[in-house]
Amino acid sequence: MSLPDDYDAAMRSTRRERGLISINRSPLARKIITFNLLGLVILVAGVLYLNPFRDSLLFQRERGLVVEAELIADVFEAQLTQAGEAARIVEETLSEASDGVTQESLAEQQKIDTIEADIAVQAPADFARTLSNLHLPVGLEVFVFDDSEAMIATTVGRDRGEQTPVDGLQRNIGSTIITDILNSIWEATSGFAGGGGVQDQPLDTESMARSLYFRAMLGATQVANGVDQNGGTVFSVATPILQQGRPAGVVAITSAAGELDMLVRAEREQLLQMFVIAIVVSIGLSLVLASTIANPLSDLAKAAELSGENDPRNVKTRRVRIPDLTGRPDEIGRLSGALRGMVNALYDRIDANEQFAADVAHEIKNPLASLRSAVGTLRLANKEEQRVRLLDVIEHDTRRLDRLVSDISNASRLDSELVREAEEEFDLLHMLRSLSDYLGGEAREKGVDFITDMPDNPIVISGLEARLAQVFVNLITNALSFCESGDAIRVWARRRENRILVVVEDTGPGIPDQALAKIFERFYSERPQNQFGNNSGLGLAISKQIVEAHGGVIWAENIRPTDADLTSDPLGARFVVGLPV
Repeated sequence: MSLPDDYDAAMRSTRRERGLISINRSPLARKIITFNLLGLVILVAGVLYLNPFRDSLLFQRERGLVVEAELIADVFEAQLTQAGEAARIVEETLSEASDGVTQESLAEQQKIDTIEADIAVQAPADFARTLSNLHLPVGLEVFVFDDSEAMIATTVGRDRGEQTPVDGLQRNIGSTIITDILNSIWEATSGFAGGGGVQDQPLDTESMARSLYFRAMLGATQVANGVDQNGGTVFSVATPILQQGRPAGVVAITSAAGELDMLVRAEREQLLQMFVIAIVVSIGLSLVLASTIANPLSDLAKAAELSGENDPRNVKTRRVRIPDLTGRPDEIGRLSGALRGMVNALYDRIDANEQFAADVAHEIKNPLASLRSAVGTLRLANKEEQRVRLLDVIEHDTRRLDRLVSDISNASRLDSELVREAEEEFDLLHMLRSLSDYLGGEAREKGVDFITDMPDNPIVISGLEARLAQVFVNLITNALSFCESGDAIRVWARRRENRILVVVEDTGPGIPDQALAKIFERFYSERPQNQFGNNSGLGLAISKQIVEAHGGVIWAENIRPTDADLTSDPLGARFVVGLPV
């Protein structure tokens, strides 16, 4: 089986073992699910802790009991008013009949007092009868007290049996399985931690009603609540019975125990059911999200592991093969493209280094072969003239090796130095003028005219000044090496929008057309025969590497008149360097 097949088989096996998403093997998937559920749990716990629907139900229930108590009190107040009106009518009738007779007036007054006493005694009996005829809600307990705190009537709603059903008010509470389980856990935990919190004595509703009596006799409705032995909430409301604006008694109402808690439990059950559904949906969406994030990242990691030394499958591949996920319009697609670009750049650099090593070996082998031949011939040479010529060859090849080794060393350190050194801003024109002053003297000594044409205003760029100076030194010395006495070199610069162009021109023989695409390659040299061995062929390659590291471009061309035939001889060579400003 070939190595690529081994790689593909290993990737397919990994995906089969993983399935859609493997939570136990993907820490990232576990984190996604955990954080998604954590926010949902905090939200639901906060709603249950704040319990806003219980507060709303509590207020509504208390308000309803107050209305019921005040309505019952209004009924009793109406009865007292009717009794008082009847007594007044009797008194007026007897008074009119007994006018002018003293003995008879005293007798009639005694009759009036007797009638009023009978009416006063009859009122509590009317209260009890009226109360028994009221259709009270199931579980509602009513207490009626007179002005001496004596209970004169009472009834319990549940003693009257089922209420008459009302269309539209029936409510199916339903089961509360989740709430019951959570309450059981909470009660067990609370009982274990605190030793139990259940009341020893059952709640006395009559005592609860009497506790509000004195405050209600002051003329205001009172509300209180308590908890029975089963933990159910009981509400109590007391309101005064007014007769001629003065409290003549109190009506107290207590609700059925646990009625509100049942409603709250039903609301919590609905919330928890929604919570369970939300958890299931959240886990499902988290798995889908994790599969779209964790699985591609796992593939990228596995691709790197299959090409590493710590590969548990011991699958060896020739190259790291990063999965192509660039079709995804997200960060993972960008990451895949970046990794693929990095891997390709790495292998390009490895290939370039291998090619460079091969070129170095080839370039060094030539002078070494020449040295070996010269040394071997020197041993056999008998004439002094032959020995002198052989010594010149040895000296030339030695200088050539020294220059070659120096240039190779410089080229091999260039990458790391370009990355390590910090860029600084500097005036490019000032650097070019300094180089022109120095190299212009060498050109004039050779009989070559050196011309510069620079803008007056400085041009500041950011980069490595020493390395860029090396580029222009290489270009100018390269032009000077092809020029003879009477030729000219021109260095000029112009700014073009966001770039600056630096041009080095000469009137030498120009560049062969077939060499224009090769002169920036390493160890390539196109020189006259009399200059053989004087250059390593690395100068232009190093210059191109430096310029491109600064985000610039460099190219070479021949100088020809605009209307000249392309096959005619060039008037010279031109090297152009473009750098960003």
